[in-house]
Amino acid sequence: MNLLASFDELARGKVIDEGRNFQWRVARKPSGDLSPADFEWHTSDIPEPGPGQVLLKTHYLGLAPVMRMYMQGTGAAGEAALKPGDVIHGRGVAQIVRSRHPDWAEGQMVQGQLGWQTYKVSAMSAQEKMFKVPQQGVPAMLSCKTLSMTGLSAHAGLFACGEPQRGETLVLSGAAGGVGSIVSQLAANVVGCEVIGIAGGAEKCALILEQACTAAIDYKKDNMAERLAALCPQGIDCYFDNVGGQTLSTVLDHLALRARIVLCGSISEYALEQPFALSNYTRLRTKEARMQGFFVYNHIDRWESVMNELASWILSGQLLPKNDITKGFENMPKALARMYAGLNRGAAICDVRGEPKDWA
Repeated sequence: MNLLASFDELARGKVIDEGRNFQWRVARKPSGDLSPADFEWHTSDIPEPGPGQVLLKTHYLGLAPVMRMYMQGTGAAGEAALKPGDVIHGRGVAQIVRSRHPDWAEGQMVQGQLGWQTYKVSAMSAQEKMFKVPQQGVPAMLSCKTLSMTGLSAHAGLFACGEPQRGETLVLSGAAGGVGSIVSQLAANVVGCEVIGIAGGAEKCALILEQACTAAIDYKKDNMAERLAALCPQGIDCYFDNVGGQTLSTVLDHLALRARIVLCGSISEYALEQPFALSNYTRLRTKEARMQGFFVYNHIDRWESVMNELASWILSGQLLPKNDITKGFENMPKALARMYAGLNRGAAICDVRGEPKDWA
């Protein structure tokens, strides 16, 4: 049985209903590839909100590579480290079905830290980073990724750190992923850059060409150094890095003068026992280049303006959200494993209950 088929066996017979709360918890810390044995299915009574709290009913949950780090007990992205038996961290979109909080009304849609569960009692605290989902003429599902932390990551990384200019050449790794599929369109359709995307496999490379990339590099079969030299004869003005590792090292050898490198993610390194050693970082000095990391939570003060801007680009057609949707809460572990196998096409979302019938 292959690995993903074993996740089908994990999900078999598991069905949620409205009378219980269903959760996925950490069974053990992952080692190597994710395994069904890393996940524990748990059911309990639906919790009751106390004074100053609300009961949230989950509609969508987002998936991200960092979730494996959570499961390993790494306190990434400001979240508490997890241990076996804890509900896995994750953001999503939910509806308030019961409220004892003066500032939040029943029927409102919200997005924030829900965890892998179908109901949650929340005090709507700053730590949970809860935001109201306004009706902007787009589905609530988009507030799981494009109009959420994924979109903020793409916007902040590209504009605040990358500072792209019209006519520049921008290279983007992880171009078929959640952040990458947004960055490519913003850089090409909003700024006017030539965008060269890096992805794995013919199918993903074809996909990113539909998402505003003018050329695609298949890291699984192409000689990346040769392709970068051919496609960027004047060098790379801006590199948006979602993978780290050897790809980042190769890009450093092809920079233009005063290039900017944005460090967004490093999925190629998350499962390594020893950190990747970047040996050619002195290229930054000879090219007077800048390599800058960013932490998305440090940009939350611009949340409303960024979400409004992203929504306007969706409505204008400059940004077409690309989502990789998994149906059924029982399939959350498989959805995360698919991401690490490089099978996701766009932002990974689990459809738990679909769109709300009524939306305050």
